[in-house]
Amino acid sequence: MTFSSFLLAFLPELALLVGALVLFVISLGEERVDRARSAALLVAAAAAVASALGLGQQALLFDGAYRIDAFSQWLKLALTVGFLLILLASRELPDIRRDVKPEYYFFLALSVCGLVMLVSCVEVITLVVALELSAFPLYFLVAMRRERAGQRSQMEAAIKYIMFGIAANGIMLFGLSYLFGLTGTTSLQGMAAQLGPVLQSPLAMVGLGLTCVGLFYKLAVFPFHFWTPDVYQGASNETASLVASLPKVGAVAVLVRFTSLAAPDDRTLPGLIALLAGASMFYGNLIALQQKDLKRLLGFSGIAHAGYALVGFVALDTAGYTAALYYIVGYLFMVLAGFVVISHVSRDGANVALEELAGLHRRAPLLALTLVVGMFALAGLPPFVGFFGKLALLKAALAKGYLALVIVTVINAAIAVYYYLAVVREACFRDPGDQRAIPLCWSARTLCGLLIAGILLLGVGPARVLETIAGSLSPP
Repeated sequence: MTFSSFLLAFLPELALLVGALVLFVISLGEERVDRARSAALLVAAAAAVASALGLGQQALLFDGAYRIDAFSQWLKLALTVGFLLILLASRELPDIRRDVKPEYYFFLALSVCGLVMLVSCVEVITLVVALELSAFPLYFLVAMRRERAGQRSQMEAAIKYIMFGIAANGIMLFGLSYLFGLTGTTSLQGMAAQLGPVLQSPLAMVGLGLTCVGLFYKLAVFPFHFWTPDVYQGASNETASLVASLPKVGAVAVLVRFTSLAAPDDRTLPGLIALLAGASMFYGNLIALQQKDLKRLLGFSGIAHAGYALVGFVALDTAGYTAALYYIVGYLFMVLAGFVVISHVSRDGANVALEELAGLHRRAPLLALTLVVGMFALAGLPPFVGFFGKLALLKAALAKGYLALVIVTVINAAIAVYYYLAVVREACFRDPGDQRAIPLCWSARTLCGLLIAGILLLGVGPARVLETIAGSLSPP
């Protein structure tokens, strides 16, 4: 492999690593907030361009531990575009102390770098390193929210996040040790070959199940969800938007690689996944009905959507994996639409209650439209990506005979419509009273337009997107 081809294949990671180093150097100086934000935007844009340039690359790097293929490259494009959208939505980070804002951008770039590496890892050791690189900066980001009078919820949220995270990662490593002991290799491809004869043994199933725990934690799947609403509420709006979106894309990508190790006709693992999916959907949707804080509502909603994404995994085939990946990338745009509105409606970075959305259609019509599109898409209404994503998931599960899970999913989609429409009602059918108008700069208008376009385009043309995802899937 020539140096130029290696450089092109590894370009997104290099852009983020070099960018993180630049941000670290900037954080050492004085009066460096504006410079750090400009550098972070430049890094995100460069990483997105590098990901687009690398879409056609194929390579095995670092002695086979790192795979560059269509599957990893289009996911890197989704992650880096999401990174850029989050930075555009962050404005001036009003709820982060000024003296730590440069470090905030540094940790943000490091976390995204870990996620970008995660989707190319096909070896256990490198995968764990990438997983930790993506996770630990997030723990710091949650704690960086500035303190308010009588409120230290960010510290409570950060402690819960790191404690649950370390516990989940420990269980995952324990499961990986079982798989390594059974196969004698840390390569996922080698594991797939070696596990075949012993896959039905209790030890193999326990190892695979425990391994998935760390990924279920990332997705906020019941019962690994306890951190979710408190972290969403305690973190700053910008940090919550990151926690709610990009790590879930990485978790689904790695979950595809691990569940591919199971035999296609296995019934134990899909049965467990179906149980977790149903529990996540019911728990998330029913608790969300009572929420008045918009971020907590999106937190419980995220638990339900993790359940929806798991529906595709019960099929243990390309159709199910394709549907899950399509849905989670669509969810990235849907949930960011909600957090963009939260960031702009919020007064000085504070959390937003539902009643604060009153009259949004008059105060900021474009924000109201963005919120409506995002909520309708999350509710699964056509022609948005949420509808076609759920349809693809249901088709994949039904093709494998999981009729009960399909019925449970449809029931939960109907429950969720109620609280999503309650958000729309506040924004579009309430009188604004003395609520202030919300001016939008050109970047905010551009961001809203991009999110609306993304949600619509992914929904209007699902066949082409699903074909692209299915064509990129290959055995780990």
